[in-house]
Amino acid sequence: MSLEIAFIGYGEVGQLFSRQLAAKPGVRVTVYDLLFNDPNRGPELKQRASNEKVHAVGSTAEACSMAEIVISAVTAASAIVAAQQAAPHLKSQQTYIDLNSVSPATKRNVATQVQQGGTAFIEFAVMAPVGGVGIEVPILSGGATAETISARLNELGMKITPVSPEIGTASATKLCRSIVIKGLEALMVDFTLASEKAGVMPAVLASLRASYPGMDWDNIAKVMISRVKQHGVRRAAEMREASRMITELGLDGSLASAIAERHESFARSGFNSSST
Repeated sequence: MSLEIAFIGYGEVGQLFSRQLAAKPGVRVTVYDLLFNDPNRGPELKQRASNEKVHAVGSTAEACSMAEIVISAVTAASAIVAAQQAAPHLKSQQTYIDLNSVSPATKRNVATQVQQGGTAFIEFAVMAPVGGVGIEVPILSGGATAETISARLNELGMKITPVSPEIGTASATKLCRSIVIKGLEALMVDFTLASEKAGVMPAVLASLRASYPGMDWDNIAKVMISRVKQHGVRRAAEMREASRMITELGLDGSLASAIAERHESFARSGFNSSST
């Protein structure tokens, strides 16, 4: 296989995926991130990419110039801007993939941006945390060419399941799942803070274990509060997209908005999760 892949965004997902894909025979990976231009953080990030055989470049245009597949791995809030910046540099023979956790409407907006020049668009919905598993994380895909591109990437060790030729089905599946997962994380934050301050955590955990014996509530509380502290700002953006989706469906998106606010406020707080 000979394949050129470009990543727009070199955060957690971009770093992990690009490193693993660059290690595959016949695959060349290029990456661009806005932070590459930061005099404080840019040099370290570019050196990290170089150490992992990933080619760091200085612009979106340069990242897109040679790639057959361009993957947007930014943040929910930046998905449309990233597509707008990439669109003028994309060609008809290329495929643009958005794997950000955004609403179906945002995915369709991204598609509109990049398809103007004939570029194929595919949505990805990452269905589990990427840490540890990396490119083997379950992913749902959608779009007219989703089956072909998914099969090609699966040859590299990815675990992508095409679900629809229409844009929006994969992302709706992801965000409906996120309502439960991110909502439970927000609950664990308030449960932990309140029960510890009231001195009743052991009793509450014992009651939860009795009601739901198949769940390790002690570990769930510790893991989830740590995740919110580390990733809450990014996950808040995702839950705002979930709220947008719910509202567009004619339903009440206020709970998803509240979950977003709780994730962000806790992530920005001075709370030290190691104390729990």
